[in-house]
Amino acid sequence: MEWSRKLTRQQKSILRAAALAAWLAALCGQAGADRIYTCTDARGRRLTADRPIIECIDREQTEFSPGGLARRKILPAPTASERAVEEEKTRLREEEANRLAEEKRRDKALMIRYPNLAIHDKEREAVLARVDAVTAAAHRRVEALLAQRKSLEGELEFYRADPARTPQRLKRQVDETEAQLAAQKRFVAEQDMEKARVNARFGDELSRLKLLWAQQSSSPPASSSAAR
Repeated sequence: MEWSRKLTRQQKSILRAAALAAWLAALCGQAGADRIYTCTDARGRRLTADRPIIECIDREQTEFSPGGLARRKILPAPTASERAVEEEKTRLREEEANRLAEEKRRDKALMIRYPNLAIHDKEREAVLARVDAVTAAAHRRVEALLAQRKSLEGELEFYRADPARTPQRLKRQVDETEAQLAAQKRFVAEQDMEKARVNARFGDELSRLKLLWAQQSSSPPASSSAAR
């Protein structure tokens, strides 16, 4: 893997040592006086011991009973990269299990909050009504600012022949009105986007709820004995 090639020699040595320690701990915990281990090391020597043989960590070993009966094959200890791959697989499995548990929790909360379509529709309408009320107030403010700007433009008309005589007060009022008007228009646009988000959220919820309601209606009711 790409990330494994980026490890330094020291990091690889540390990971290798950790893998060796884990391998030996797992096997030595099972070792006993009634077990014999044999293997052929990298130099071709036949080795025998009463515990897993460290010289054969990178190759297969055989465990025998005292009577010479082969009990099992012991596979080579995983390399650092192999161990890292297994740890990554374990992490992904745990993440998936957590995701499913969280999804189940959200589904349960959703069903408690919206046991039927009427309640879900009612809340959607209430949320949209609040957004519409805020938007309507913003529109009224825009209309008031437009009227204020028109009035200021009437005053500016008096100084059109000689703009240099325009009072600073009037210039400030024009600039402030324009800034407020731009801000209100941005706010209205944001409320329009908020309304779209609300509809999207309730639409997604409804799609999920329809599945949950269908599953609930198809589930057999608990028997009276189970209820007791």
